[in-house]
Amino acid sequence: MSTGPLKRELKVVEFCSFVAGPFCTKLFSDFDAEVIKIEQPGVGDEARRRGPFLHDEPNAETSGTYLYLNTNKLGITLDPETADGREIFKKLIADADILVEDKAPGEMKRLGLDYDTLKEINPSLIMTSITPYGQTGPYRHFKSYPLNTYHASGQGYFLPMNSTSLDREPVRGPGFLGECDAGMSAAIATLGALYWRDSGGGTGQHIDVSIQHAMMHLERSQLRRFIDTGKSPNRTGMGRLLETLLRGKDGNYVIVVLSSEKQWQGVFTAMGRPEWGEQEPFNSQAGRQAHFEELHVRLQAWADNYTAEEIFLMVQKEGSASAPAYTAEQFFRSPQIEAHGYLMEIEHPLAGKLKYPGWPYLFSNISWRTKQPAPLLGQHNEEVFCDRLGYTKQDLLKLRQAGII
Repeated sequence: MSTGPLKRELKVVEFCSFVAGPFCTKLFSDFDAEVIKIEQPGVGDEARRRGPFLHDEPNAETSGTYLYLNTNKLGITLDPETADGREIFKKLIADADILVEDKAPGEMKRLGLDYDTLKEINPSLIMTSITPYGQTGPYRHFKSYPLNTYHASGQGYFLPMNSTSLDREPVRGPGFLGECDAGMSAAIATLGALYWRDSGGGTGQHIDVSIQHAMMHLERSQLRRFIDTGKSPNRTGMGRLLETLLRGKDGNYVIVVLSSEKQWQGVFTAMGRPEWGEQEPFNSQAGRQAHFEELHVRLQAWADNYTAEEIFLMVQKEGSASAPAYTAEQFFRSPQIEAHGYLMEIEHPLAGKLKYPGWPYLFSNISWRTKQPAPLLGQHNEEVFCDRLGYTKQDLLKLRQAGII
């Protein structure tokens, strides 16, 4: 019986690899849903082959990407390309609430595992499909990696922000932002379908999630400008008076947002020069704009006397917005991160005790923690196939010898 936010035993089957799909199901597994992760026998999830690796030693069981994305899941191996594999797959689906898959459009139909087939087995099934461009449209069969989809969303065109010229090409976006956002979008949509089903809708449904659209959704306010004005927003239009980057004496950076008279006055006060806010040319937006290079030299000369952390705290004390440009190490050592309980320690049989990022929200009435590490390849085959589906250990041996599990 679940004790987490999902309140009841929710059964999820994951037929996904790498980031988007596993991140979606992690949102369920970390909140006490039962998630059975299907991996290819002898190969496993693509994330197993992506770093970072523990001690920089490639190992399919100690990939940091895989370990983070697959906590609290039951891991099995299964090849649905075989007739027996497809039969087992259908048995898993028979009492599942949710199936999340990320195969190319048409691939599940080729396997005989498409939604129209599976809903005959389980009419209550919610099937969520995550693909780069969705199930319909002229791009649906196009191949795409995270960097391709990131820029196809229109997001990458905004980088680098504050560029002085469009002659500078767009730059690569950070990490797997689009994949994670698609996974979160898929989880939200799946919860919506679950609520509809359990509130009187009665049946499951198929959800089509486009990573391109999910990524675009992040910048909908910027892209909306095109609809309103007919002009594409770009990486040159932010305006340099909105923020400034200062380098502390320790070599670290702090960004100070200066979008109002109050923000500027707070910075001038932190510098010990409150009168600048009342004297020309720095007492108006137009004056600061016209003399920005001189102003920035003065700001940086002041910053040279302090560490980035000291600048951050001094500016905040005066009520102006600022924040350090943290490295990953600085972020995880931040007292705010520790106070919020963001990091969790989990022990893995091969990787040992490691700290993992948690979730960015806390519940007032629900206590939850990640209870088990990501599974080893095929770790729960016996538990799932024998204890849940009724196969014998001899059956498992034969299935393993045939390459089905």
